[in-house]
Parts: sequence; C-alpha cells; structure tokens
Amino acid sequence: MMRCVVLFAVLIAALGIASAAPPALGTQVKDLEFKDIRYVSRSLDDFSDAKAFVLVFMTNTCPVAQRYMPVLEALHTEFRERGVQFVGVNVGPGDSIMDVAQFAADYGITFPIVKDAEAYSAHATGAERTPEVAVLDVDHVLRYRGRVDSQYRVSGVQPTQGRQDLREALLEMLDGKDVSVAETPVEGCLITFPGDDAPAANPPTFAEDVAPILNRHCVECHRPDTAAPFSLLTFEQASGKARMIEEVVHEGRMPPWYAHPGVGTFTNERRLTSAEKQIISRWVNGGRPPGDLAKSPQPPEFPASQWAIGEPDLILTAKQPFPIPATGYVPYQYVTFDYIFPEDTWVQGIEIMPSNPRVLHHCNMIYMLPGEKYDQSTNFLTGKVPGGGPAMLKAGEGMLIPKGSVATVQIHYVTTGKPEEDTISAGFRYAKTPITKRIRYKIINNDSFAIPPHAPLHKVVAEGTLDRDATMLAMFTHMHLRGRDMTFIAHLPDGKAQPLLSVPNYSFDWQLTYYLEPGAVKLPKGTRIECIGHFDNSVFNPFNPDPGATVREGAQTFEEMMYGFFFYIDESETLNIQVDPATGQEIKTVAQAAS
Repeated sequence: MMRCVVLFAVLIAALGIASAAPPALGTQVKDLEFKDIRYVSRSLDDFSDAKAFVLVFMTNTCPVAQRYMPVLEALHTEFRERGVQFVGVNVGPGDSIMDVAQFAADYGITFPIVKDAEAYSAHATGAERTPEVAVLDVDHVLRYRGRVDSQYRVSGVQPTQGRQDLREALLEMLDGKDVSVAETPVEGCLITFPGDDAPAANPPTFAEDVAPILNRHCVECHRPDTAAPFSLLTFEQASGKARMIEEVVHEGRMPPWYAHPGVGTFTNERRLTSAEKQIISRWVNGGRPPGDLAKSPQPPEFPASQWAIGEPDLILTAKQPFPIPATGYVPYQYVTFDYIFPEDTWVQGIEIMPSNPRVLHHCNMIYMLPGEKYDQSTNFLTGKVPGGGPAMLKAGEGMLIPKGSVATVQIHYVTTGKPEEDTISAGFRYAKTPITKRIRYKIINNDSFAIPPHAPLHKVVAEGTLDRDATMLAMFTHMHLRGRDMTFIAHLPDGKAQPLLSVPNYSFDWQLTYYLEPGAVKLPKGTRIECIGHFDNSVFNPFNPDPGATVREGAQTFEEMMYGFFFYIDESETLNIQVDPATGQEIKTVAQAAS
C-alpha cells in the first residue's frame, strides 16, 4: 500500500493535479497511510474504535504549529472519551522520523504523531498549511477543514482564542448535526509538497542564484542560535521551506520592512528587488534545482562572540531565570540589574541578550535611580525588537549613564507551546575615544487618548519641538495590538512640511528602527516634529483583544501606546570629554577634581 501511495503522489505531481481545487467537503477520504515513530506503516484502520478523526498537519519548525500543540493536546484530552482520535501528521520535508518523535516528547503530546513524507494525506484532504486540521467522521468523510481557532498566526498573537472552530465542529458532528462552519481560513506555514511542480526550462538554481539572495537578506537571522524559527544556510533547509519562502517574499512580509518607499531613505532597508523575488519564484516553481552545490557561496561570517557589539566591558545578568508557561499571554516583566554605576559612564554599545531568544518578543532598557518608577520618557537607553539590532555608536558619539543609576529592563515574553525559561542579560561597551557628541532623543507621545469601541481608524496626534539644531540619526515607532499606522512630519520654522517616515501597516511583531544616512537630514531649532497615528479597534483587526472596550494608554499590550522615538545629535556640540576606556568614566583634570 505505501508503494501505491508514493506512486500516486508522483502521478499527482506529473499531471499537475497539485494545483487543482481541494476535495470538497463531504468527500470520502480513503487509504491514508503513514509511518509511525517506530518506522511501521500505519493507517486510520488501526484505530478500530474511533468514531471520528482529527488530522493535524504540522512541521517541527512552523512556529504556529508549535504554539498550537498545548491547545490540541487539551482538545484531544477533552474528546478522546467520546471516541475522537487525534493524529498529528508531519509533512515537513526536512523532519526525519526521529525528529518527529523528539518533537512529540518535547511538547508532551499524547496523541500519535506520524510521518507522511509524500504529504499524500494533505493532498487527499485539501490541507495547504500547518497547523491546518481535517476532521473525518467514522466513515472517513471530510466534515471540517480549517484552523483550530484564531488566536495564533504567522503574523502575531491575540490574547483570546476567539471562536473555537475545531471544538465547535466536533461538538456539532458528535451530536449528529451538520457542521455549521465547515471550512475556515488558515494562517500558518505553507506546506511544500514533494515534486509538486513541473520543472520549467532553465530555472534558477540554489547554488548560483538563490543562495546569494538568502545570504544578502535572510541568513543574518535565519541561522542557528537566533530568534528565527529555522535556518536557511543550506539547500536542504531552503528547499524544505520553499513554498513558504515564496509566499512571504512575494507578499513583502519577508524580509521585514514597514517603511513606505515613498517617504525617506534608510540605511537598513531590507526590501528585495523585483528581480530577486522573480528568481525565488522561478526556482520554487521550477522544481527547486540545487545546481552545483560545490559552487554555492559561503554564508557571510558573523562575529565569533555572541555579542553583536563585540565582547562587552560590563555584563549584567538577572539574579534568576524567569519561567514562561506553555500557553497564554505573559504580562510585561521588569528586571533591575544588581549594579549601581559608580560614576557618570559613557557607553558606545549596549546590547540586551536573552538566554532563550525564542521567548523574547521585545525588551526596553532605561537607566533610573534605585527605587524609582519605570519611565522611559526621559532616560531610554536601548531596546531589543524583532528584526532590530543593538545600540552601536561610531567613534566620538556616546550615551551617558549618570552616576548612581541602575539599568532596568521591561520585557515582553511570548509562549512557544511548551514551558520555557529565560535569564536576561545586558552588555555594555565603554567609549574608547574622546566623546564629542552625546546621542539625544525625543519621545513624541500622547497619553491622554481614548479609542472608542469598534473604531476602525481612530486618529491620535502627538508633537514635540526641537530646542536645538538637530542632525537626525533614526526613528522608531511603538504601538500595541490596535496600532495601524504612524507618520512622522517635520514642520520647519519657515512653514514648510517635510515628511520623514511613513509606516502604513504597523506590525507589533516587527518594531523596527529606521536609520538615516549620517548627515542626510538636518533640522533647525524650532522644528516641530508631528507624529500621527491611527488605531483599529474594530472586529476586523485580527489581534484586537476586545473591540467593545474603550482603550486608553497603558503599559500592557491589551492597552495602547502612541510613541514616536526621534534620535539625533546636536551638530554644533563639541564636548571633547576624555574617557577612561577601562571604565567609561570621564578623566577629570586636577582642577576639575578639585572643584
């Protein structure tokens, strides 16, 4: 039977049936076979007492599938006494049977997980993504196809499950009713079907065409020991994720970049060209040929140190790890490091380092006096955000941490589907050369707004005026789950308006810093910086915690914030502060010390 399944899958590819419409609901699905973790061929007939089946399509590296494992385990526990058999069907090209078994052990999954190397079961049920589910009745008739619920998505997480689509479908089916919502959209990772494309004439190859693009734009994050969910350093890794790569590249979702190209020019722009997108698409749809892998370019070299700023002069670490549950929403956590800066200290690099990058969504650091309340409006130092880098300044520039201060971080942790823990650290690199200019910033925020219930486009405006001539360095936007867009506009003293940045589709999961070319934008004293933000409190916002709530300013993500960060230097400033490179402290003259 397994040989027949494989031959049938090959026939599907050869005839181009993979792109045909999925089987209709009500179709009887026959002859599904898989390998279990003991390498034994199995089928649904092995579950002789089952009254219904839930096939959960999954891969080990899909972050959405990972997050849903505890939810699916709970549903399995709820429904197994009523004769419902859950089966996890792994369709990941790069996931071995041993990998599948380890995944089940790591996540504590009690229902069977099997391997379908040819993804025939996904073809037969019409599944296209992970973790899509297909519900079959006792006669193997397809009764439901779609998502588990709407809480976890590729593009983010909402605090509640919303409608529990899979659970509702099972309850209705077991009660002898028609499934009222029999098909739902799934936002997850696209399944890459083996041999699902007819080779095109002279398609690009991985070695000569695709690997250089991945090296330029992707592997900075998609490599081992980073927050990215999988690596793209090798042909096997990229080929196994080919369909998902094509989709996110085509949509512009990856590499992550949210500044509109019509406003401003930024040095860290990650946007792929149309030609690069076409190469990836042609490679995927042309059969994913490897080419001569011996000619593949070597991936870029990354620092041997785990610290992007270089080996720090000072490392501060939390006293104990913080436990993160398997599921749910984790409120902001605050950690104050046990170190008081003995003197005014000048730093040129600051980096936040989690011990477990997978669980850290973002983190902000400030300096404050011991016992003070956390307030980043006047003493912000740096942050760590998805897709962003650490604070790294050029020679002559520095950030000042005042004498007597402590460093405190505000941390937003996320769940991954299994219990985790993290110990947060921070590294500081002292200034090694005299400081001529201090890095300054202005937070342009509004904390007195009230977003009405169900408002789809609620406008909030904030502004701040420059008290000196400023050379711009960077901008950063911060909103929460209802944030929709934000625009920076400079209103010059002569009455002219200069757009600086437009983020039209703000993403809470990708809060990027937008860096300008040094010296490219200079604004005179008296310039008014206006930030205009819009918030979507409607039911159409998939991440909205409660469309019926009136939403005000607050630190937790179910509340809202409207912050525009504006980083700059004073071009006329010439400090000439001599710094001890071993401590970052100012070297004072005899006269200064005496005074």
